[in-house]
Amino acid sequence: MPEPTRIEVSAAHADERLDRFLVGHFGSRAAAQKAIETGLVRVDGELRPKRWTLSEGEAVEILPPVAAEMPDVGPQPHLEPVYIDQWIVVSDKPAGIVSHPAPGHPTGTLAQILQARLPHSDIGLVHRLDRDTSGLLIAALDSETLRELRERLQRREIVREYTALVMGRPKTAEGTIEAAIGRDSRSRTKVSTRTDTPRGAVTHFETLEVLDQAALLSVRLETGRTHQIRVHLSEIGLPVAGDPTYGRAGAWGLSRQFLHASRLHFTHTVTGESIELRSELPEDLREALELARRGERP
Repeated sequence: MPEPTRIEVSAAHADERLDRFLVGHFGSRAAAQKAIETGLVRVDGELRPKRWTLSEGEAVEILPPVAAEMPDVGPQPHLEPVYIDQWIVVSDKPAGIVSHPAPGHPTGTLAQILQARLPHSDIGLVHRLDRDTSGLLIAALDSETLRELRERLQRREIVREYTALVMGRPKTAEGTIEAAIGRDSRSRTKVSTRTDTPRGAVTHFETLEVLDQAALLSVRLETGRTHQIRVHLSEIGLPVAGDPTYGRAGAWGLSRQFLHASRLHFTHTVTGESIELRSELPEDLREALELARRGERP
């Protein structure tokens, strides 16, 4: 197997972002970011985000593309595509799988699993799901399709709907939560409205079913910030059931938050076809919902 390319950071490039530093090697910032996201880049042996600020003397290693074709992804869950053609693949991601390689999760990610199964494609995830959020996720099979789909996502032309079980009862049958969020100013592991780096975020919800101690909601994202649904619902007093960070862990036997990406709707970038996809609740969420419907204590 070819050896990785190793570049030592000089004083001239200290304090430069990782993706900008790699433009000269990959030819464009987009290509550099793609390599970082798919786990081909290490800084002193560690995965780092594209925004990582480099220091003089650090060693940036770039793995050859073949390393991404058959990564060590460990035991693979059944991931039969919900939709696939020569440009787009939509997966029904199980809970417990990370979308992209990241510190603490260098292998076994959805991006790597897809790349291993489609080795002649240039896999790029259009959006992400939290590790313990299940459901539908779009990936492009070439760079042009990825660019177009991400632009459509920014223009809010891709509909993403989630099903959430929340603790408590909504005061209205439907509503919109519009509140800027960012990294919490007191806890760097959380996102909240109490932040020094606010970014606009809009979430719409509709009540599907009101239960004794909970409610089942359909939630639609207008923006896609980190932890957006979980934070927004918690902020209005309706934390997602089972959420260990923003709600109550273990409610109704849940080992994760009750949040499932249940519907996608978008127009195909090449064929112009209107694509509508749905995903049923997985077994663990169905069981928790049944307990809540029976009036069991959370």
